[in-house]
Amino acid sequence: MAGMNPQFSEVYQWMQKLHGEDSGQDLIEYALIAALIALSAVAGMGSVAKALNDIFSAVGQKIQAYIV
Repeated sequence: MAGMNPQFSEVYQWMQKLHGEDSGQDLIEYALIAALIALSAVAGMGSVAKALNDIFSAVGQKIQAYIV
């Protein structure tokens, strides 16, 4: 671009190069998928923990019934 400030010209060229490059797009998509999986796992841990607690409590009560 003629008559452009040299510093602006460098920034403009860098932005044109960056705009044409999409190699980082896959990485961002994988990171978003991993974040979604992690969020789902954290959200589901509450119900899993309660179910495990109930199971261990039931087993503990049965063992205690046989001991006493």
